[in-house]
Amino acid sequence: MKRVALTGGIATGKSHVRAEFERLGVPTIDADTLARDAAAPGSPGLAAIVARFGANIVDENGALDRRRLGAIAFSDPAARRDLEQIIHPIVRARTDEWFAGLDGGQPFAVADIPLLYETGRERDFDEVIVTVCSEETQLRRVMHRDSVTETEARQRLAAQLPTSEKASRADYVIKTDGSFEETNRQVRAVYDALVRG
Repeated sequence: MKRVALTGGIATGKSHVRAEFERLGVPTIDADTLARDAAAPGSPGLAAIVARFGANIVDENGALDRRRLGAIAFSDPAARRDLEQIIHPIVRARTDEWFAGLDGGQPFAVADIPLLYETGRERDFDEVIVTVCSEETQLRRVMHRDSVTETEARQRLAAQLPTSEKASRADYVIKTDGSFEETNRQVRAVYDALVRG
């Protein structure tokens, strides 16, 4: 079974593309979901985050205050690296376990890993798909989705490799500026290519 990574810049449509692959019957996993699980209340990951960032990073229910942590991590590169060093090994191990547990009869499976290139994980995969859209579209989506200012949205974009660089390193590129139907057609074309192998 081919290990396929799906990546791209923040708010470039990765979740929609992953869902479309899933609709086509492809096993998929989302690293963002694994990262949230890694910092769940009572987890070793959350304990490590609290040890590094302080108890005020947890809300009154004992859950990680993602907005507060995001404000710190996206404005301080050293803090972001520390956070990544806590979370990424957990996510990587759980992704590897997921692939190992899959039925080998599938031609490929997709792992949605937003920071694939930033963490040097591209070598772990046979093929890489990158989602892209214009920076203007990205900014608008981040501001709307995360309820942040333009300045905060630009900080989040700056925390990742430029999408154009990711696209230049990809095996497949899916453009998500257009309609869902246009994106889905591209997903189907990549699906067909991967099945042909």
